[in-house]
Amino acid sequence: MPKIHAVSTHCPPHALPQNMAEEFIKELFSGKIAKLDRYLKVFKNGEIHNRQLAMPIEWYKEEHSFSERNELYVELATEYTAKVIEDCLESASVEKEAVDAMIFISSTGISTPSIEARVMNQLSLPNDIVRIPIWGLGCGGGAAGISRANDYCLAHPDAVVLVVCLELCSLTFQPDDLDKSNFIGTSLFGDGVACALVAGDEASLSSKEALPSIKGNASRLMPHSEDVMGWRIEDNGLHVIFSKSIPPIVENWFAPFVHDFLNTHDSKAQDLTQFILHPGGKKVLTAYEKALNLPNDLLAPSSHILKHHGNMSSPTVLYVLKYIMENKPSKGEKGIMASLGPGFSGELVLLEWE
Repeated sequence: MPKIHAVSTHCPPHALPQNMAEEFIKELFSGKIAKLDRYLKVFKNGEIHNRQLAMPIEWYKEEHSFSERNELYVELATEYTAKVIEDCLESASVEKEAVDAMIFISSTGISTPSIEARVMNQLSLPNDIVRIPIWGLGCGGGAAGISRANDYCLAHPDAVVLVVCLELCSLTFQPDDLDKSNFIGTSLFGDGVACALVAGDEASLSSKEALPSIKGNASRLMPHSEDVMGWRIEDNGLHVIFSKSIPPIVENWFAPFVHDFLNTHDSKAQDLTQFILHPGGKKVLTAYEKALNLPNDLLAPSSHILKHHGNMSSPTVLYVLKYIMENKPSKGEKGIMASLGPGFSGELVLLEWE
C-alpha cells in the first residue's frame, strides 16, 4: 500500500494573536453591526490563540480589488509552494528528479497556468511531472489530496507524488461585508501551506521509522447541501458562505459515514489510536467528539493546530498529520484522516503505521 513518507508545512510571516484580531474587527465594524459585542465573543470562545497571515494587519483595513487580491495570491502562492516542496523533499531525502506527479489543491485564488506549473519552472522540476490541480474543495482538500495520491500510486506503484495544499484565506477578507458568515470566518481562518510526499510500494524509497500506510479512502457528498459552505463570487472577490448547521451535520451525517467506512475495512473507531481530523473550529471538534464517542485526548493534535494556526482550510489536516508523525506513532497503530468541505462533502483516509 502507498505510504506517506514526509509532511512539511510553511507559515506565512505575519502572526495575528486572537486578541489583536478581535480588536481589529471591533474597530472595523463598530457602528455597522447590531449586537457587535455579542458576536465578538466568538473570538474568545473559539480557542484559537494565534494565526499567521500573508500580509500585515494594516493591509486588511483597506479596499482591494479582486484583481489586486488575486495577483498577490499568485505571487505568494508560488513563493510558499516552492518553499514547502523543497522542505518536503529534503525531509524525505528525495531528489527532484524522482517526482512523478504533483497534486495542487487550493480554493482561495485563481491561476492559469496553475500554481504547480509556475513552481515547476521556479524549482527546475522535471518537465514530465503529471500535474493535477484541483480547485473548490475548501476544507475538504487535505484528505482529498492524500486520497487522490493514493489512487495514483495504486495505478502506478513506482510513483512518487507530491500533494500541496495552499490557502491564503485572509486575502479573501471583505471589510465591507456585514454578513455574519464573513464575521465568523474572520474569527477562524488563517493562511498556510503544507506538502505531503506519497510513494507507491515499488518506489525506490526507504525509511528506518514506521510510516503511515494508506489502507483505504472514501468520499461522500451530502445531497442538496450547496449552501452549507463555499464562496459567493461578487465583483470585488470571494465572499465566504459558512452555515451554523455544520456542527449538527458532523453529528448526524458524518458519524454514519465514518462507521460505514470503517466497517468496510473491518475496523471500528475503538481500534484507532490516531485521529487526524480537520479542526474546522471548536464547535466542530466538539461535534467530532460527540459523534464518534471519542476521549478528549484523542483530539489533542487537532486542538493544538487550531490553537496555534486557526483554520487554514485545506492544509490544516496535513498540519495535524505532521504533528502526529513527529510524535512517532508505533508500528501497528491505526488512524483515520478526515476533512469536510463544500458540497457538502467528506473525505476519509484509513492509515496504519508500518
